[in-house]
Amino acid sequence: MAIVYGGDYNPEQWPRETWAEDMRLMREAGVNRVSVGIFSWAKLEPEEGRYDFGWFDEVMDLLAANGVEACLATPTASPPPWFAATYPEAVMVDAGGRQLTHGSRQGFDPSSDVYLAKALNITEQIARRYAEHPALALWHVHNEYGCHNARSHTKAAAAKFRVWLRDRYGDLDGLNAAWGTAFWSQSYSAWDQVQAPLPTPTIPNPGQVLDWKRFSSWQLKQNYLAEAAVIGKYSDKPMTTNFMTGSHPDIDLWEFSDVVDVVATDHYLVGEDPHVNLGFAADYARSLGAGRPWILMEHSTSAVNWQGRNRAKAPREMIRNSFQHFARGADAIMYFQWRASRQGAEKWHSGMVPHAGTDSKIWREVCELGARLKELAEVEGSRVHADTAILWDFPNRWAQEHEARPTTDLEAQAVFDEYYAALWRAGITADVAEPEGDLSGYRLVVVPAVYLLSRKGAANLRQFVHGGGTVLVTPYSGVADETDTVYLGGYPGAIRDVLGVRTEEFHPLLDDTVALASGGTGRIWSEAAESTGAEVRDTYVLPSTAARTGADAPAGTATPAWLVNRFGEGTAHYLTTFPDDATLDRIVAAAAEDAGVAPAAEAPVGVEVVRRAHEDGRSWLFCINHTGADAKVKTADAVVDVPAGEVVVHREH
Repeated sequence: MAIVYGGDYNPEQWPRETWAEDMRLMREAGVNRVSVGIFSWAKLEPEEGRYDFGWFDEVMDLLAANGVEACLATPTASPPPWFAATYPEAVMVDAGGRQLTHGSRQGFDPSSDVYLAKALNITEQIARRYAEHPALALWHVHNEYGCHNARSHTKAAAAKFRVWLRDRYGDLDGLNAAWGTAFWSQSYSAWDQVQAPLPTPTIPNPGQVLDWKRFSSWQLKQNYLAEAAVIGKYSDKPMTTNFMTGSHPDIDLWEFSDVVDVVATDHYLVGEDPHVNLGFAADYARSLGAGRPWILMEHSTSAVNWQGRNRAKAPREMIRNSFQHFARGADAIMYFQWRASRQGAEKWHSGMVPHAGTDSKIWREVCELGARLKELAEVEGSRVHADTAILWDFPNRWAQEHEARPTTDLEAQAVFDEYYAALWRAGITADVAEPEGDLSGYRLVVVPAVYLLSRKGAANLRQFVHGGGTVLVTPYSGVADETDTVYLGGYPGAIRDVLGVRTEEFHPLLDDTVALASGGTGRIWSEAAESTGAEVRDTYVLPSTAARTGADAPAGTATPAWLVNRFGEGTAHYLTTFPDDATLDRIVAAAAEDAGVAPAAEAPVGVEVVRRAHEDGRSWLFCINHTGADAKVKTADAVVDVPAGEVVVHREH
């Protein structure tokens, strides 16, 4: 029993004499697993068909001798220079139609049969050679699928897109109906007329673009399955690949997660509220694995190299970040990378062994964290239970990326982040769920701008509420079906009956806000809505009405801002604008009360509290103080003191 601790190990970047020191330092830090081989293709196969495994044999043997497990990667995310030079047709073409060249990584077209053949060849060489190696614990297939080449617009991709469309729609009549090609004279009469989306004179067909994104995600999954099949001929060790749950929306991870043996993810702090973004990434990783413990394959000890301003983490921040993931279900805490590189594109990315060496804040915290994780080995295998879910769906996000929409001020990711943040502030631990997934285990479901809601997803929400659940639904939800076809009869057409409301028109706000009767404000959005049975709890005056009537609008001209509807045994809350944080917090509290949802413990704002528990009744309360003041966390039977900036894990039972 142990919590996995380590990171990406790239010994090919360093002289051999460094390797022995690496082993000593890994033992000092408590490292028990490293990922190896991720970017080693050019070193392992320096020329096509000529292999050099001697150096890698030595690395694997060193790991085994020092009690460090290997998470062994296939190096297929970064083909060598000989690949692009020999097979230029297998390199990707971007959305602007430009043929790209070698010089970074992910330099291949995911739809290329040539690429796949070369990738499967090196995969087989590695699998055959190391399947029985004593260091091997886990297979790491590829690396960050689609990170820089999620959508390649080559002729090969277009041909496979057509095959995919035939499988999805059967014939051209089905395709034309789904894409609404009667508009703008776009009806197809032959399959070879269907191409990958490339620049057009004006707005492209939304159905084509949406399905292209679906296809591109599917193609990457096929590449994973092909490599996994090769490995499976030689090894029965588990396989995974590293998702990017916090920042990469180009792959449908709900579909991809079905084919990995354990969910693994990478996460790097971004945005203005890193605690919230980290919480989402961790909760999402847990949810992709149906609540099972997961692997944090990469995060950073300090600064990254790819943002406009790459700040170093403050003292203790790295430990807090790692415990946030641990608290939310990770049984493996790993970094990119073991040693900070001296050269290359990521030389300013921090490592477990920084440029400054072991006399450094980073190294001291790396060693402290290793020791603390060893002390908490009994937590391994425990789970996080959430009775709240927030919906996230990739086709919905992709459909909202289309430029022709009611307002470009409304972004699906931003809405999701806003509502997840409100749950975070309330101390409510939430799973991430897909609209068509099983919602039966939840009491509260938040629906943040799920514009694209399939008929199956709508029926799922209807059943959830009718059976006694509570939903909180934002504007721009339930508007279009899975083909991006608008539901008729008034918005939100898919779930009007559940919400007890009907909207005639959307009124996106320009630079103004609307004043809520309760005293708050609404941003971005307003609607010409009317209750069809729901209780109206807050109102505002539509900007168009206010312009006609003046500030003192006559009675009856206000539109509902917040409605609450009883539907079957459950309750539906619906908002017609995006309220300020204080108002939203009040609405979330009301929805949580209706649902019978409460935080894990009573804690001040800025103190994150999450519970993990074993089936045998043992449980641990993770208290993470992100503030500069000492805090107290109150549970049913204890008061936990949490010093400023620190993490306390309280064993409850």
